[in-house]
Amino acid sequence: MIICCASAASRRRCGPIRVEIADNAGMFKLTFLGTSAGVPTRERNVTSLAVQPGLSRDWWMVDCGEATQHRLQRLSLSVHDLAGICITHVHGDHSYGLPGLLASAAMTGRRRPLILIAPAAIKAWLDATMLHTELFLPYPLIHIDVAAAQLVHEAAGLRIERHPLSHRAASVAFRFAAESSKWKLDSEALRARGVPAGPAWGRLTAGEDVTLNDGSVLAAADFRSLHTERGAVVVGGDNDTPALLWDACATAQVLVHEATYTEETLQKIGPGPTHSSVQGVAQFAAERGLPNLLLTHFSPRYDSKAGMAELEAEARLHYQGRLFLAEDLVSYELDATGMLQRL
Repeated sequence: MIICCASAASRRRCGPIRVEIADNAGMFKLTFLGTSAGVPTRERNVTSLAVQPGLSRDWWMVDCGEATQHRLQRLSLSVHDLAGICITHVHGDHSYGLPGLLASAAMTGRRRPLILIAPAAIKAWLDATMLHTELFLPYPLIHIDVAAAQLVHEAAGLRIERHPLSHRAASVAFRFAAESSKWKLDSEALRARGVPAGPAWGRLTAGEDVTLNDGSVLAAADFRSLHTERGAVVVGGDNDTPALLWDACATAQVLVHEATYTEETLQKIGPGPTHSSVQGVAQFAAERGLPNLLLTHFSPRYDSKAGMAELEAEARLHYQGRLFLAEDLVSYELDATGMLQRL
């Protein structure tokens, strides 16, 4: 997964209306519902991730392993605010939680349509499950075949694209690109004109010219500018070739990627599982110049303090940026400076 954001620039006006593009002002919140590979452990459930673009209540789920709905019970995220679910590939540790989650959403009164961006095989499996278990959804389930087109969803301020990866089952990455704009006042210029904070500021922000007590007129266009925040998040499914994300990582600030094994273990196991090693991901992140790296999807064999320390040590041998090893039920946020933080 990659997060890239853009945030604020100069404060001086250069025309009647100026657009400011913010470097690193876009905010993404990532909450891990499961970080284990293949099977769950006592501390880690199988794969699922909540992605919240900006400050919106709406959120998206990427993958839905078994018991994901149980993880949601321990968080403030609501299935009623869930805009859509993206499934990277058909393997059960990324999808077996779907029928239960959909059924629970129905039983708790969801009526809002739910988008499902997933392989056609996932939709066929759900249809069979609903038929043979008498599961009836009182809300529309809108399926978008992940193989149909690169652009799989577009709405105001949000685009989702899919990018193919390399795994023993067809697997994809999802790129979330978000944009929001708001008007901001030049408070320094207003104070210099002797206009303190108050109702006049609100009227100027709304685009209304203001007449002062001395009869002079403040043109809103001279004191407000459009502040635009942009961000992109790329969430990768299982993948043995991190370099396939090279283009998706352009200008990115955070990469979240599976790191199932150490390089030594991967060499012993061989190419069959088609997963990435910590070394492989770390080397890619370093070569691509990514300032933040967040690893996930760990083999249960590392589910101990010593095991996680081994993974972290390997990553730090090859990557010098800000490094995180994802934890279940923990959120990570990209701040306005482009720094990833554990909340």
